[in-house]
Amino acid sequence: MDLFSGGGCGSAGARHAGLTMVAAADAWDIAARTYQDNFKEAEVVTARLTDSSGPELFSRLGKIDMLIASPECTHHSIARGNKPVDEESRRSGWYVMNFIRKLDPRWIVLENVTPMRHWSGFDHLITELKKIYKLRIEPLDAADFGTPQNRKRLFIMGDKLATPSLVKPIIRSERDASSILDRAGAYAAEPVYNGKRAASTIGRVERGIAELGRKKDFLIVYYGSDRAGGWQRLDRPLRTLTTLDRFGLVQWIDGEPTLRMLQVPELKRAMGLTHLKDHHGEGVKFGLENGTRRDKIKVLGNGVCAPVMRAVVGSLIGGGASDLLEEDLRPRRTGKTAVRRSGKKSVRH
Repeated sequence: MDLFSGGGCGSAGARHAGLTMVAAADAWDIAARTYQDNFKEAEVVTARLTDSSGPELFSRLGKIDMLIASPECTHHSIARGNKPVDEESRRSGWYVMNFIRKLDPRWIVLENVTPMRHWSGFDHLITELKKIYKLRIEPLDAADFGTPQNRKRLFIMGDKLATPSLVKPIIRSERDASSILDRAGAYAAEPVYNGKRAASTIGRVERGIAELGRKKDFLIVYYGSDRAGGWQRLDRPLRTLTTLDRFGLVQWIDGEPTLRMLQVPELKRAMGLTHLKDHHGEGVKFGLENGTRRDKIKVLGNGVCAPVMRAVVGSLIGGGASDLLEEDLRPRRTGKTAVRRSGKKSVRH
């Protein structure tokens, strides 16, 4: 089960690790429709979870082995800017407890921004979870798992039978932002100096040119407060993708700088939504067909990078943190039930 599921980016990684997604819930209808498109076998409910929410939301839910949840993170994060703190949003981490107590899954995975540790209710939540699970609490950066994006999130992993193992990075070197780009000319771009740009945009471009020199492509970054000058190099992982359209590509054409925004297919690559497998080990694509361009970017920005969830789930159910997770996790059909390994039933999630 995936609670606060968004469009299913994290579930795509969990499914790649061998799990069958059977249920999901999210408050946003566009995210819920996106999830249903990608997980047709799952029961997907559009609902805002509260303290009283429980498995009764679903009409055909049976036994599950793992619960994944990504509670609302805006009010734990600096991304909220100067907006007042919404304590109801902060409390959303508690809303999984009713599901946990009634469904009794062997494993849990809770994901949130790293400042969740500073939430006043964090220690109490961990205390309650420790009454049921042996926990590992670990910050993970998506760039360490083959994702071309620096995206650090806090993962709370629980196993009723054994302390979860460390989730080890699967690669020795990072993939950089250039790896997500479509070929030059695939999308329309306009000259930087077209007389219509905001002064702040021109400033970002000129700071990048001053640092790199002419004829070097790079990205400008909107809505940032990291003192990096509003731009970044292409030979490093993309900075954190948010729910806003924030990355512009500066490319040199005929000796002059042009500018376009990164497009949805490129941002999908930044979330690791490529080379995915379903729970039978067959290749599968992640669809993103609902809503406007802005909606699609919001679905991605709210998501969990698929390779990270793939590694987390693999570490819990016995596959290690391998990127491919081959025969040890691929369900094989038998007369009665899918089998992950000899003598062990497949894991329903």
